[in-house]
Amino acid sequence: MNYVVCLKHGTKYSAEYVNVLYNMVQRNLTIPHEFVCFTEDPKDINPNIRIEPLPIANVKGWWYKPFMFDPELLPEGTRLFLDLDVIIFNNIDNLFTYESGKFCIIRDFNRFQNKQWNKMNSSVFRLNHQQQEHVYKNFIENPTHHSRRFHGDQDWIFNQVKKDWIFWPDEWIQSYKWEMRGKPQMIRGKDGKRNFAQPGTPNILKDTNIAVFHGDPNPHYCIDPWCKENWR
Repeated sequence: MNYVVCLKHGTKYSAEYVNVLYNMVQRNLTIPHEFVCFTEDPKDINPNIRIEPLPIANVKGWWYKPFMFDPELLPEGTRLFLDLDVIIFNNIDNLFTYESGKFCIIRDFNRFQNKQWNKMNSSVFRLNHQQQEHVYKNFIENPTHHSRRFHGDQDWIFNQVKKDWIFWPDEWIQSYKWEMRGKPQMIRGKDGKRNFAQPGTPNILKDTNIAVFHGDPNPHYCIDPWCKENWR
């Protein structure tokens, strides 16, 4: 079985984000799969989405990502994890077929300024059942300590994953703000949220299929017409 997995914790992202992600996956993935959302609040989530409860733990937000490496969460199969704040706009079958048997993850977007950057970004990653399970097992031994010691989940993953892994090709998954929009001027609105100073059109490479929205703006209020057309 192939699983597309997402995580919704707390109130930062609404059920709409889960539903839109589901819609984008259905439009752009032809490989048979099941879409699964781990959440403590299934209200208003599309009934076609399989809901699984979040594990009980004294962590918040992105610190639930190490739990996605728990082999007991789902039956045997391949898991493709997707953050909620992405836009999928081209076919993503290659995310299941690329480098079969290896753990795949994004090369962190600081690559935009440093071509030698080799840290990880956990917005999109893929693993097989029981693969890299020590990422979860070592974390669960003392989640409070580890979440205080490391800046974020992707730093923890980078610390733990030592072999049988590979970065996705950079052009497949791009930072919308930095790589696709070239890091334009930002302004802060009356609502306190930062957005682009002027609407613009992204530069899309021919092999790019996912745009990642780290920091502001988020897809639902980005002023670019392209976002309004594709985040649906």
